[in-house]
Amino acid sequence: MRADILIVGQGLAGTLLAWECERAGIVFSISDRGHAMAATSAAAGIVNPITGRRLVKSWRVDTLLPAARAVYRDLEQALGVPLWREMRVRRLFADEKERAVLARKLATGELAPFVTERDESGCWIRDAARVDLPALLAAARARWQATGRLRVEDTDFRVAAGRHELVIDCTGAAGVAGPGRFPLVPWEFSKGEVLEIAVDGLAPDVVLNRRHWVAPVGEGRAWVGATHQPRASDMAPSTEARAVLEQSARERLAGRAFAVTNQRAGVRLNLPDKRPVAGRHPENVCLGFCGGLGAKGALWAPLLARQWVAHLTGGVPFDPEIDVRRFVRPPAG
Repeated sequence: MRADILIVGQGLAGTLLAWECERAGIVFSISDRGHAMAATSAAAGIVNPITGRRLVKSWRVDTLLPAARAVYRDLEQALGVPLWREMRVRRLFADEKERAVLARKLATGELAPFVTERDESGCWIRDAARVDLPALLAAARARWQATGRLRVEDTDFRVAAGRHELVIDCTGAAGVAGPGRFPLVPWEFSKGEVLEIAVDGLAPDVVLNRRHWVAPVGEGRAWVGATHQPRASDMAPSTEARAVLEQSARERLAGRAFAVTNQRAGVRLNLPDKRPVAGRHPENVCLGFCGGLGAKGALWAPLLARQWVAHLTGGVPFDPEIDVRRFVRPPAG
């Protein structure tokens, strides 16, 4: 059967979308040129229920977290690789303002059930997790290449639109600047960098967080990140980011020796309203989009994939908070 749906890009958004299509029996193919430019390649896959200096619950985390856990657990079984690890976050105060914010929000119950106690140095955040994104992408890629569903190639969207009933753009920051593809959306770019380090003695289920984080990713290994450079879209690792992250690692690791083994950079795709994007192009219904995951990809990607499958199988409208049509301006007058 000809695959009338083409998914372009096999980063996190494209992988989760393809997986949900496969489970729903939707015929699809994937076109992807490789992961060198993907933001996922520099993403640690951390799912943190409470984020930011203002200690805010991640958007819809109460419902999205259990749904994400279920999806990644299903993928573990299908792909035969461990992907989801339950974690705790040791959030350390960066200053007195954060200490006051936490005290106020604990008093009102705003952070329940994820934060219930504090001490003089910070607090513990429960129900966090880490998704092994490199393992997920590699295993899924092998699965779909073996079945002939994935082709390693660049995609000309204009040509593809003439060959498929629907082309869904999952290329993230690498693709949104293409001609004629969603210029109505006010895309924002943010470069993020991480260090991979060799270090011994870390608790395997604890992320250390104070402005930057240190996340264990295996025996004797951890990632340190991530920097945030608004409006930057180059992919080159920088000496400035390395210096900042090395200093953060020294502070978080409290004298424990470590060695930098690698440095990665990626470009996040964000929106001014801090929400992801899914849906059909308002003027060309043969073109769709799935992405804009920012720094919350591991938590948000399952939602976008499910939205697309509900739309494709039952004509369900996209959630207005993520629908690309939210950026369409009404006619003047």
